[in-house]
Amino acid sequence: MTRTRLLFALYLVGLARVTLWPELADDDGFDLVHTILEWLDSLGIGLTYSLTEFLANIALFVPFGILVSLLLPRRPAWLVVALGLATSAAIELAQLLFLPHRVADVRDLVANTLGTAVGVGILLVTRHRSRTPEPEGVGAG
Repeated sequence: MTRTRLLFALYLVGLARVTLWPELADDDGFDLVHTILEWLDSLGIGLTYSLTEFLANIALFVPFGILVSLLLPRRPAWLVVALGLATSAAIELAQLLFLPHRVADVRDLVANTLGTAVGVGILLVTRHRSRTPEPEGVGAG
């Protein structure tokens, strides 16, 4: 549990850095994103910048869902998702009120909450599979 707490603390520091820094990353970081999007487009995988940002916001909160579920193992999954929603809402509100160079967006709230739910789902599936006994004959060789 101590390791999980440490990971969660480190995750929160990183989350704050990504979401609450006064300005977005420098243009070099966005140049890399544009280069990757162009490369994917050349392969026939057309992702818009908006979709990429949405998917990145989902990915950003997957660890939240996993770590909070590990820290609160007796709490229902919906509560962990609600905590993800509340955390995302607090971030978006802080951006709106205190960070004029950042843009608060309801799509981020949706994506972050979805990411939390994905994290919770990953953990639930992993736990279920680890408890399900193998059928006889499987793995015997």
